Amino acid sequence: MQAKSDLLAAKRQDTATKTKDKPRTGQRRSTTRMSAADRRAQILGKAFEFFSEYGLTAQTRALADACGVSQRLLYSAFPNKAALINAVYESNIAGPFKAIWFVQLRDRSVPLEQRLRQFYGEYYDTILTRGWLRLFLYASLAEVEMAPTYIADIIRNLLDIIIEEAAFEAGIALPDSPELRREMGWALHGNISHLAIRRHIYNDSTTLPVKRVIAMHVVAFLAGVPSMANSIE
Repeated sequence: MQAKSDLLAAKRQDTATKTKDKPRTGQRRSTTRMSAADRRAQILGKAFEFFSEYGLTAQTRALADACGVSQRLLYSAFPNKAALINAVYESNIAGPFKAIWFVQLRDRSVPLEQRLRQFYGEYYDTILTRGWLRLFLYASLAEVEMAPTYIADIIRNLLDIIIEEAAFEAGIALPDSPELRREMGWALHGNISHLAIRRHIYNDSTTLPVKRVIAMHVVAFLAGVPSMANSIE
């Protein structure tokens, strides 16, 4: 009897030990001590992934769960949701854009077709990723200023450079209106952007290599610039 009692006691102890060691369902709090900068970077990375999947209207409680931190710790890194969204924009939307691209696009020692093909190949791979596009589109639907800010701060400058270089190479004059010039530039930039949307968002199954499609759009754009300029009254 004593042996049986000892065996039962041992089993109870073993079960208690396993139960103690087993994580509770829904356990999410991280016990790893991190510096404030590292914690902020961790939350930013998770926030980009989270907002890209669930949109900017998702609750911060769910975001905190995804980050493995409490809401209190989340708000110790960012005072409010707006501040967090702004940080995500600076880090993940505008941040990947390389200023050197502007310089390279103006380098007239290189044929413009080559410059545009190189730029849009890098832009597609670096910027127009699935996560970037989803977040950008979610922000637009939520009427957050992310998309208008990106267009105002980066894309307008990009379009101005592209159309100025295209007009110079074609030896034509451009319309005085900046809006008309940029619409001409959108003829190329819009096609490349929509190519990425079709591939990453619509899951277009076409097997054509991206670089080949980009090259096609670049050639068509450069050939059409004189006609676009002449059609504008």
